[in-house]
Amino acid sequence: MKTGYHQWHSEYLSQTMEVKSYGHAGKPALVFPAQGGRFHEFEDFGMIAACETFIDDGLVQFFTVGSVDDQSWANGGVHPEERGRRHEQYDRYICEEVVPFIQQQTSSPQKLLTTGVSMGGYHSGNFFFRHPDLFDALVALSGLFQLKMFVGDYVNDHVYFNSPLLYLPNLSDPHILDLYRSSSIIICTGQGAWEESMLADARAMKRQLDAHAVPAWVDLWGYDVNHDWPWWRKQLPYFLGHLFR
Repeated sequence: MKTGYHQWHSEYLSQTMEVKSYGHAGKPALVFPAQGGRFHEFEDFGMIAACETFIDDGLVQFFTVGSVDDQSWANGGVHPEERGRRHEQYDRYICEEVVPFIQQQTSSPQKLLTTGVSMGGYHSGNFFFRHPDLFDALVALSGLFQLKMFVGDYVNDHVYFNSPLLYLPNLSDPHILDLYRSSSIIICTGQGAWEESMLADARAMKRQLDAHAVPAWVDLWGYDVNHDWPWWRKQLPYFLGHLFR
C-alpha cells in the first residue's frame, strides 16, 4: 500500500498539523479522528487494515487528519464563544488548506467522501452538510449532529451553523438541497452501550432529511452494537462495499 506523511504550519490554526495518506487511486476520502485524536488514529485502531482491499484495488484513497477538539468544542475551560471561534479556524484549515492539498495530491478537482467515528462522525457530518460544494459522499459512524453534549443549551452563530440538527430545519436554498440530493449520505449508529445520544440524533437526522426529500441511508445496527472500534471496523468496509463494489 502506498502511504505518505505530510505536515505544514497551518495559516488558520497557527500551529503545525499533520496528514497521512493511504492509497494510489480512487475516491479521495477525508477522515476525521475521534475526540482529540491524532492523524494516525485510524491506522492505530485497525481501520486502514479493515479497508485495505478497497485501498489496494484503487477504489478509495484515505487522507487522515488530526483534530483540535481539545482547543474547540471539548475545551471546557473556555466560554463556548471562544470554542466556536477556534472551530471556525479549523473549518478554514480543512476547507482552504486540506481539501486543496488532497485535490493536488490526487490530481483531481473531484469532490471528496468524508468519514469518521464518534466525534469524527460529528465532524464528517457537519463538514458534509456545511460544505456540499466540497463533499459529495458521507459515511458518519456513531456521530452526533448537534453540540449540546459540549455547550448545553447555549446557541450563537458558531454553534448554530455547526449543528446540522439546528440549521437543517430552516434550510430552504434549492441549490444546497439539490447538492445533498445528488450525494451519497450514510449515517450509522448502533443501539447498544454508549450509543443512546448518537441513536437519537441519527433518528432526528432521518426525519429532517426526509422532510427535505433528501435520500439518505440511516442504518441502525443491533442492540449488541456498542460505541467502540470493533464495530466501526465492521461498519466502514460494509458501507464502502455498497458505495464502490
